[in-house]
Amino acid sequence: MELLGNHILSIDQFERPDIEKIFSTSDLLLPYAKRERITRVLKGAILSNMFFEPSTRTRISFGSAFNILGGEVRETTGIEATSLAKGESLYDTSRVLSGYSDIIVMRHHEAGSVNEFAEASRVPVINGGDGDNEHPSQALLDLYTIEKELKSKNKTIDGLRIALIGDLKNGRAVHSLCKVLCLFDNVTINLISPEKLGLPSSIKDSFDDSSVKFHETNDIKKGISDVDIIYMTRIQEERFSDKAESSKYKGLMSLNQDIYTKNCEPNTIIMHPLPRDSRPDANELDPDLNQNPNLAIYRQTDNGLLIRMALFALVLGIESKLEDSASDVIWYSNK
Repeated sequence: MELLGNHILSIDQFERPDIEKIFSTSDLLLPYAKRERITRVLKGAILSNMFFEPSTRTRISFGSAFNILGGEVRETTGIEATSLAKGESLYDTSRVLSGYSDIIVMRHHEAGSVNEFAEASRVPVINGGDGDNEHPSQALLDLYTIEKELKSKNKTIDGLRIALIGDLKNGRAVHSLCKVLCLFDNVTINLISPEKLGLPSSIKDSFDDSSVKFHETNDIKKGISDVDIIYMTRIQEERFSDKAESSKYKGLMSLNQDIYTKNCEPNTIIMHPLPRDSRPDANELDPDLNQNPNLAIYRQTDNGLLIRMALFALVLGIESKLEDSASDVIWYSNK
């Protein structure tokens, strides 16, 4: 797809060459993300970060990415802080805010809402997550992390063996990741979840025209025994109308160092889109894994900054102009 000036709403928009372009641009941006260089290439540009659902990493990393490129960020968090709470339509909100912005990142609790917003926008819109539907930038940063982690072990995404664990029904990060993995060859996916929280049929259908092979089980020990990557997820309790129902699944899919040591191949990489639920009744990714060198969750979040910088650079067409306004960092940095 042509990224310049376009919305980024679904991982379905991308072909493999698009992914490679985003990844190579991310590599190019590393000196800026690591605070080795400064660029003001987006000086004067305005990002509107419209987050109508809670977020830490996605909201702040998009904002930081834009700031690092020299742009300004305006943020709205929560529907109650906007005129949507007064009955204003997404159409009107979009028409107004796109007049104040050069690009918009939006998160909303309803599936399809970001597409509706983008249809009325006069500037590019990036989907920061829409309900239980999709999270395209998360899939891109996950895939970028997978590529980097596998490369360090002389492997590639082609031939990947990955276990996806947890609430696969409601996890939009998993949905987008499954779709993008269909672009690669000979991928094997172990789907590990409670029976009622399995991957939706609509997502499994996307495997039909690919070389992806998948297996379903509710046995975590069996499912993680022969994979390169473990991708844990939390129970998406905000997607349940009945909180008591979501509580039934907490703690059923948990990984700790003992389970990892006894069941995983050496150097199996552990990922998680975060936040991980560290409450005792959930604890799907135990803190006793924090010192495990194969825990990649923080490398994952660092990569999110790079991917989001790359998306801004490519959508706004400045990837070849980074050095035009670049200089050395003059403050202390240990990045």
